[in-house]
Amino acid sequence: MRRSPRNLRIACNHAGLTHFGGIYFFREFLRVLQFRHFLAQHLDYPRRNSRYSVPQMILALVYPLVLGLDRIEAASFLRFNGTFQYLTGLSNFPDPQTLRRFLRHAPKSFWEQLHRVNDRLLQSVIHLPQHRSRLIFDLDSTVVTVFGQQENSAVGYNPRYRGKRSYDPLLCLEANSSYLWDCELRAGNAGTWEGSTELLDTCFANVPPVIRELRVRADAGFGYNPVLSMLEARSAQYAVVARLTSAFKRCMSGLRYEPVNRQWEMAECEHRPHGWPQARRFVVARRFIAPDETEATLFSMGRYLYRAWVTNLSLTPAGVWHFYDARAAMEPRIGELREDYSLRKVPTASFAANALYLEIVRLAYNLVTAFQRNCLQESWQNLTLHKLRHKLFLLPGEITRPQNRPILRIMESPLIQNLADDILARIDRLPPIKL
Repeated sequence: MRRSPRNLRIACNHAGLTHFGGIYFFREFLRVLQFRHFLAQHLDYPRRNSRYSVPQMILALVYPLVLGLDRIEAASFLRFNGTFQYLTGLSNFPDPQTLRRFLRHAPKSFWEQLHRVNDRLLQSVIHLPQHRSRLIFDLDSTVVTVFGQQENSAVGYNPRYRGKRSYDPLLCLEANSSYLWDCELRAGNAGTWEGSTELLDTCFANVPPVIRELRVRADAGFGYNPVLSMLEARSAQYAVVARLTSAFKRCMSGLRYEPVNRQWEMAECEHRPHGWPQARRFVVARRFIAPDETEATLFSMGRYLYRAWVTNLSLTPAGVWHFYDARAAMEPRIGELREDYSLRKVPTASFAANALYLEIVRLAYNLVTAFQRNCLQESWQNLTLHKLRHKLFLLPGEITRPQNRPILRIMESPLIQNLADDILARIDRLPPIKL
């Protein structure tokens, strides 16, 4: 039996070790994109203290999000990790007060500049690794509970913390690529579709001209005439959950239904709710309520449970249903934004600073998504950031300098060696971001 070590001493003086050896691959991705130069060309933030450039400050906020340091204070751990700073090209790392001051003192024009940077990044990567001709936008909102007196926070719908103040960010995700196409920070008592027309306006303005087809999916909170009229004006096809008004409920029972599977039957009709300028196509699905079914999550009327959508798609009723149900993939992405990208952690008491931080969260999310889609093998492209951290970014590493040449040493493994070679080969084939 092997004996345990005796008289073991601990010396905390090895400057070449880091928990984040795998972040080098992400940094190489940013280097090949010439991302720091891209930020320097498009962001202007005059400050008295110029110890850190604007690109350095942005990256100092992005890297902690990628590595799971969910609060600005937790990022101070990186100030004493010289190997991490060497791997990422940051000569130093700002302290938490500097990062928070950077957010609070930013002029409003800086949020607009960063928003345009996010838009230009999307236009550069949306056609990678292959050309796209269709975009599918999924709209939703999420509740971000705040604990304190944050500006513009309000009491609204909050199923987990009832009566607590919150924000209600509005999100637009592109379904096939999973990019966060746009986002907007709103007060917690904002109506579901409040601000959605403005958000859609910026989403459509950011669509590359080569895209030939746009489709939009949303829940019943967006089923209002101003939203639908905007979609029609932009020649976008949509499937939105119908609002079950009393007039529409009376209409549903008199429709002629046809079976689509063993449980469900479907029908369609033209209906014009009060206040709408014209009738629109509605698709309705229903099924019998089982005798042992106690709690129904869908709308029930008589012996049936119902689902309904308003749409201008030319698909069959069953096709509209299946197209909309693919929107369920948005929920895990929102959960990833909330948990892995620290969307729930509000950094300041200023609404403008928090809105700016949301744009940085969007930037971090889209950069990681672009890295996955273009630099990782197919089986890794749908990993959540939490899994990607533990498989890649949190690989422990050591910097050594034999013959004065830096080498990043990672654990000995043929699998990791092949993975590293494949990632770096894919990165080298990427074009830089268009300025």
